[in-house]
Amino acid sequence: MEKVKPVRAMLRVLDVLQVLNSRNGVSVTDVANAIDLPRTTAYRVLETLCSAGYAVRDTSDDRYRLTVLVRCLSDGYDDESWVADVAQPIISQLGKNLIWPVSFSTNQGNAMLVRHTTDKHSPLALERYGAGVRLPLLNSASGRTYLAFSPPPQRAALLDIALGSDGEMEGAGRQRDLIDKLLSNIRKAGYAINIRQYRGESTAAVPVFNDGTLLGCVGMRFMEKAVPEVMFRSKYLPALQMAAAEIGAAYGEWQDSLQQSLDDDQPTKRWDWTLERRVSH
Repeated sequence: MEKVKPVRAMLRVLDVLQVLNSRNGVSVTDVANAIDLPRTTAYRVLETLCSAGYAVRDTSDDRYRLTVLVRCLSDGYDDESWVADVAQPIISQLGKNLIWPVSFSTNQGNAMLVRHTTDKHSPLALERYGAGVRLPLLNSASGRTYLAFSPPPQRAALLDIALGSDGEMEGAGRQRDLIDKLLSNIRKAGYAINIRQYRGESTAAVPVFNDGTLLGCVGMRFMEKAVPEVMFRSKYLPALQMAAAEIGAAYGEWQDSLQQSLDDDQPTKRWDWTLERRVSH
């Protein structure tokens, strides 16, 4: 059988996709240098990927980044790009309404990963954290909430991981029955609260679901003296639960929009979530 010559232009596109996948944003020069392409060729390939919906150019820094559409190319692409489109605007609005710093986090192995936070916009944040902070499963409100509402097999596996990790609960707290009782109480209450004793700062979290699937947690940090738990339940808990419900519903719409774009074989447009359409304060 005669050997088929590869399509050179396609090979270039695949090389550029690999460069995009290996970095958090690239410039035209970065791509040209990485795979030894003329700068004009690198620019044309990047713009072609943008036209097809597989990449986007960030106008704030002129760097190119992958879009969620690459998920249809490989199961190995697992970056939760939906957070920026779905959760971020809802969390940002929640932070404006509550003033206290709020966040959205997802599970990552033996920790919760903060994906978005309003710390830098909250005048009440004692410490300012950014996205990317990892929180322990057993010693954080988000972690405990995620454990409590995870399906039993997943919860058992996560507990096995957490109890074998350094820096988690010591002594009696490591006993499985006590942890199970703690998580059961969280499920009954619908939220978890964790207090940092030396600062008097509390963190509360509620679960986010879509169609029965646990997506992550919405959290809020506040001073225990300013907001005792009774006040939290009456004044702030409903707002957190509403935001969690909005994120879950918006995630479902986002998935439907993505699937429709794939079914229609059309380039994916950035999915805009109009908060005012769902939330009224």
